[in-house]
Amino acid sequence: MTVAAGIRLRTEIPGPTSRVLQARRTEAVAAGVTSTLPVFVAQGGDGLLVDVDGNKLIDLGSGIAVTGVGNPAPAVADAVRAQAELFTHTCFMVTPYEGYVTVCEELNRLTPGDHEKRSALFNSGAEAVENAVKIARYATSRPAIVVLDNAYHGRTNLTMALTAKNMPYKHRFGPFAGEVYRVPASYPYRDPASLTGEQAAGRATMQIENKVGAANVAAVVVEPIQGEGGFIVPAPGFLPALAAWCVDNGVLLIADEIQTGFCRTGSWFAMDHEQVVPDLVTTAKGIAGGLPLGAVTGRADIMDTVHPGGLGGTYGGNPIACAAALAAIETMRSRDLAAAARRIEHTVLPRLGRLAERSGVLGDVRGRGAMLAAEFVRPGTTEPDAGPASRVAAACHQAGVIVLTCGTYGNVIRLLPPLVIPDALLDAGLSVFEQSVLDLAGRGV
Repeated sequence: MTVAAGIRLRTEIPGPTSRVLQARRTEAVAAGVTSTLPVFVAQGGDGLLVDVDGNKLIDLGSGIAVTGVGNPAPAVADAVRAQAELFTHTCFMVTPYEGYVTVCEELNRLTPGDHEKRSALFNSGAEAVENAVKIARYATSRPAIVVLDNAYHGRTNLTMALTAKNMPYKHRFGPFAGEVYRVPASYPYRDPASLTGEQAAGRATMQIENKVGAANVAAVVVEPIQGEGGFIVPAPGFLPALAAWCVDNGVLLIADEIQTGFCRTGSWFAMDHEQVVPDLVTTAKGIAGGLPLGAVTGRADIMDTVHPGGLGGTYGGNPIACAAALAAIETMRSRDLAAAARRIEHTVLPRLGRLAERSGVLGDVRGRGAMLAAEFVRPGTTEPDAGPASRVAAACHQAGVIVLTCGTYGNVIRLLPPLVIPDALLDAGLSVFEQSVLDLAGRGV
């Protein structure tokens, strides 16, 4: 395969220095912690990663939708440096600081809806989801939490209960937290062609009413676009109908915007695409330009029900992470990265569509903004086929392009380029991906 523009391969992948580090890793790091591509990174950039062997790779993964503003973004690096020189920690629950408050103010302004809101900061997406569930149960005095097929919400015990996929997330880690119930999602590629979004929502809510009882449900937790489950965009009307049912039954709607948030889908938040206003929103990943930070933002009357001291954590809203978040948000705003995500969609999605027609191995291509995916199936069927997805990802890695797999069946390749990726790098990375798919299908040129 011809080396694409922007890629520099000085050694095989992984190179000799990475292999030495991998041997050290094997002796030091728990085997349960794996890596998609065992190259050790020395430096980042806008859409590029440079490894310890001097290889330069195009990054179409963004650390799983984290480094959308760049890696590092200059403003984020400057903010982190400046804050670290002042103080690194006090614990907001002991002595507060302005950065935490300012991040909460930004979240209250940016998340869907113009109602009065409150926010609380945590360390990760899973921690944010877990706290959203705590808040919902507290505010409603109801125990049940409803989630969807193909959902992914984290790796803690409670969020594993919310997550649908067994391997590698849940296998042999149970028993899990109780009072969690799963209902069908909207999966347009695999649903009957005649099923509308409203009908898919009706299918889900009927099961809630029959199997759980609406009066027992504290919250329905949804990803506006399902992430690890396969970048599944629900049919139009699904989310509004589900939200309307929640309102009618006194059930809170929690939007898990951890992967979809912060301009990733072409809007500040994915719920905006259908003008759905959730009661609670969880965020993380892209919020802080690569530093660990998560949040719950919600209606003031719901968030403020929890007794003083009921929410928090030693590191939640760390001052350095808050400084990074404020710089990242300003970068998104000043560079209009929501529009950048839309431009990425307009470039990538048509190319994926043409690739599906030409290759015969892609059953569906989908997504919004810079959150796009291709689903591999056995030719002429809709049967999921994980093997080709894995082989194409491996071929891309060897050619110097980082892509990620996902999906309940492991048969989806997801593309999450940084929102600041230069056009030439995006084109080069896509060309490698396209050629890898065509080579696998026996239709390469």
